[in-house]
Amino acid sequence: MTTGKDIIYTADICDDHPEARVCELAFVDFAKRTHFHGRVVTFSTYEDFVGVSEILKQDGQGKVLVIDGRGSRRRALCGGNVAGFGFENNWAGIVINGCIRDQHEINELDFGVKALGSTPMRPRSDGIGKAGISLNFGGIAIHPGDYLYADADGVIVLKDPA
Repeated sequence: MTTGKDIIYTADICDDHPEARVCELAFVDFAKRTHFHGRVVTFSTYEDFVGVSEILKQDGQGKVLVIDGRGSRRRALCGGNVAGFGFENNWAGIVINGCIRDQHEINELDFGVKALGSTPMRPRSDGIGKAGISLNFGGIAIHPGDYLYADADGVIVLKDPA
């Protein structure tokens, strides 16, 4: 099992795997780890974080939670407490098509967090999110069980580990 801490560069993977799907979004790195990788768990929502903390409270076993927040910058989908659950429960990291908040807390974690940016506004809690479904953003499809690699160059996805 990988911890997601081993440095594997996305450029090297793309050289060896032309089938790699490259996410076209420009993510910002938060937290201390800018490189991470692992099996994908998916969550789709819009400005609503109900379900995210429940997923991150489970043993992540080196997996990566990918959250499609439809690119909203109005409300954060992850704060310091929620990211802390992921760190404490062995997740390799989180990739968010949306925003985080509580940078001062997240930046202290030895954990991977990539998001479009940050905002101080808390998320809604309507419970509209869905886990375990295929996502489409940044010009690629991301399926539960895919394998994600993230570093300073970007985010790529493969069907299986490289």
